[in-house]
Amino acid sequence: MSARRPHGQSYADVTAQPAQAADSDTTPAVPADVIYKLLAFTAAMAIGPIGVYFLTVNSVFGGNSTYAGITAAVVANLVLFGYIYVAWLEDQGDRQVAEQAKSKKAQ
Repeated sequence: MSARRPHGQSYADVTAQPAQAADSDTTPAVPADVIYKLLAFTAAMAIGPIGVYFLTVNSVFGGNSTYAGITAAVVANLVLFGYIYVAWLEDQGDRQVAEQAKSKKAQ
C-alpha cells in the first residue's frame, strides 16, 4: 500500500497515462560570467607567479632566487585578494538587486 491511486482505476490504467507536464528549468546552475571569471583568475594564478619569478630572477635580482620567489609569492597573494575582491563586489551587487526588487514589491 505504499503507492496510492484513485479509486476505480487499476494499476495498469494509472501507469498508462502520460506523466503530468511540469515546467522544466533549463538555466545553467552557474552563470557563464562566473565561469569566465574563475577561468581568468585560474590562469592568472598559474601564469602570474611563475612568469614573475622567471622575469625577475635574472633581470631584476641578478640570479637571487630567494627574492624572486618572494616576489612570486606576493603576486600569488595579489591574485588571490583580487579574486576575493571581485567576488565581494559581485555579492554586493546581488544584494542591491535583491533589495531593489524587495522595495518595488512592497510598493
